[in-house]
Amino acid sequence: MKLIADTGSTKTNWYLLANASADSTQCATAGINPFFQTPADIINTLEDEFTLDKHRVTVIYYYGAGITNQSKKDQLYDVLHRFFGIDEIHIESDLMAAARSLCGDKEGIAAILGTGSNSCYFDGRTIVHNVSPLGYILGDEGSGAVLGRTLVSDILKNQFPKHLSDLFFETYQTTHSEVMEHVYRKPFPNRYLAQFTTFLLDHIHQEKIKELVTENFIRFFNRNIAQYPQSSRLPVHFTGSIAWHFAPMVKEAAAQTGYTTGRITQSPMQDLLDYHK
Repeated sequence: MKLIADTGSTKTNWYLLANASADSTQCATAGINPFFQTPADIINTLEDEFTLDKHRVTVIYYYGAGITNQSKKDQLYDVLHRFFGIDEIHIESDLMAAARSLCGDKEGIAAILGTGSNSCYFDGRTIVHNVSPLGYILGDEGSGAVLGRTLVSDILKNQFPKHLSDLFFETYQTTHSEVMEHVYRKPFPNRYLAQFTTFLLDHIHQEKIKELVTENFIRFFNRNIAQYPQSSRLPVHFTGSIAWHFAPMVKEAAAQTGYTTGRITQSPMQDLLDYHK
């Protein structure tokens, strides 16, 4: 049976396919990212949260964040081999998952807007050009982590109207010092920051918040999509929770920067299941 995994920094979706016509069974675990996690951390996540019958798995197609080089791919292969006890494991980046799900076998510009962000020009078979996302400190424009980081930074720097700042602290029952503790001393600050996109979405009608979100997406287009010459003639397709929930702002930012949007999906998984069937 085929096991298809689509993983980001926050969440991993696992689907078990019996054959081309069978329905899939699924489970979810915490996100897996070999760039931030040790092999022991990943094993612990799988042992604690993977609920499908791993003994039925005969081949794995894994798409994930943090596959930055061959070393990370080899490291993850060893972890999956150890946990599942099989040899046929195909590991690709989450960007390849986006490209295959959004473009199929046609050329296109594929982008991810989730906890992190990424993009590429895909020729229908391979990723030809990728602007490095650089992570939520140096890059990841338009991502959940950067949207959350911008929100928190503006609030703590007194750049927001007082009623919105008060509402933020009331909503999350937190303090200035607790935010600093989570960001600078606790693991996975990107996940922590990304959670605050819910606040942005709930109050998107507020001009200050709409402006913050739209400006972040404009930066995504200007600093990433603009580097693909093909983007002048091809629409930009998106997948990911941020792209899905903030689709009107994504389209507005595209229009302001001279690009067109194509498909926008919440997750690449359904299209990946079709691809692997």
